[in-house]
Amino acid sequence: MAPVVTSVSPAQGAPAGGTAVNITGSGFTGATQVRFGPNGTTFVIVSDTLITARTPAGTGTVQVTVTAPTGTSTQNVFFTYTSALAPALSSLSPATGPTSGGNTVTLNGTNLSGATVVLFGSNPATVLTDTATQITVIAPAGSPSSVAVTVTTAGGMSNALTYTYVAAPVPVLTSVSPPSGPPSGGNTVTLSGTGLSGATSVKFGANPATILTSSATQVTVIAPANTGTVNVTVTTAGGTSNALPYTYTAIPVPSLSSLNPTSGPTSGGNTVTLNGTNLTGATSVKFGSNPATILTNTATQVTVAAPAGPPSSVGVTVTTAGGTSNPLPYFYLAAPTVSDLSPHLGPATGGNTVTVFGSNLTLTSAVTFGGSPATGIIVVSDSQLTVTAPAGSGTVVVTVTTPGGTSTAATGNPYYTYLGAPTLTSLTPAHGSELGGEAIVLGGSNLTYTDAVTFGGVPASFSAISDTQVVATSPGGAPGTVNVVAHTPAGNSNALPYVYDPS
Repeated sequence: MAPVVTSVSPAQGAPAGGTAVNITGSGFTGATQVRFGPNGTTFVIVSDTLITARTPAGTGTVQVTVTAPTGTSTQNVFFTYTSALAPALSSLSPATGPTSGGNTVTLNGTNLSGATVVLFGSNPATVLTDTATQITVIAPAGSPSSVAVTVTTAGGMSNALTYTYVAAPVPVLTSVSPPSGPPSGGNTVTLSGTGLSGATSVKFGANPATILTSSATQVTVIAPANTGTVNVTVTTAGGTSNALPYTYTAIPVPSLSSLNPTSGPTSGGNTVTLNGTNLTGATSVKFGSNPATILTNTATQVTVAAPAGPPSSVGVTVTTAGGTSNPLPYFYLAAPTVSDLSPHLGPATGGNTVTVFGSNLTLTSAVTFGGSPATGIIVVSDSQLTVTAPAGSGTVVVTVTTPGGTSTAATGNPYYTYLGAPTLTSLTPAHGSELGGEAIVLGGSNLTYTDAVTFGGVPASFSAISDTQVVATSPGGAPGTVNVVAHTPAGNSNALPYVYDPS
């Protein structure tokens, strides 16, 4: 039977000839001649189905035929002579890859536009991008060996560069962490070892795990459900690893016994300690439906940063691989407010009683005057406190702290002013009629807030002119000397003598 030609690759080449081509078909054993149109050429019989040849010079489109003692092929397989420049390769990157293929390889060179095929040995690669100077491809699979990489365009087949297929190492497992978990699965397990890149399967016994990450030395997975002790293995392109044991153990349900504190601000962010049993490996702590941030975790205690929540009572629960705990109540409290004080003035030495008005005051734990703590806190109601003012100076903001937070000066009148003790230095005049009615000027300091003037204990009408002067009208009195005293919210002044003259 005459030879059969099914294809020629490439099917185009330069008019000058010299293009390397592969002729495929059958019945090539013993072939005596290969022609491109009327022109014969040199050739090599690779097998009964493959001949390699270099094209002779020519023009136009010509039929490719193979002649053997049994006859000459007659199939319409054509080669076109074109003036396109032959492609040339200068480098491959990378020049090695796994036998499984699938990796991206970049081919650099010239005259690469319009690549019709890229071969790794006899296996075609998948072309991703193609420019005049660069082609990127997905390498095909191959056996551990070095193969020739060529590019074929309308200008012919390029020179060959060497690409080496490297067999992937057999994966080896050295540890499984944790080595046990719940029968329900769902927990994250880390497998360490070597040769783990490109893991295609991880099995716990016969059950496949869900692969989360994979590197040369570590694979993380979500364990499947199972029971008892099973073998864990990893499979890659290099094969299946040794087995390591993993034990499915029933984990007790967590139980909560107490919270500390049991209340906090609506803004959250405060630290709450949860005490109980079987709390190890907490995966979630919820305040109602809102997750908290877990800070520390032991078998008997979990500390968290509470999430924000509206003023209300919510159930706090802990979830581990063993399930979800019983709930304990936690109260979100609105921050306290201070709307007013009585009085707003007091001595710099402190010690006087101040009434604080506001809201959300029931759980008051601290009251400060400009940062200084007050003492003697008495909660009268949710809207009223009494405290003993600390020593201080100037005008300060009074704040109240509860588990719901600390009040601010944003609303109301929470300001308190410390006053220096009043001091008298002069009386002008220093004597007057026993009938009274005299205008007496009291000179001194810290007199602005004067609220009483007495002559020998008898109240006098007065007017505070400035911080250094008060004008009082002397009341009547028996002839003789009496003490004049001014009073402010900071207390009584020193006494100065005033003489009643007989009328």
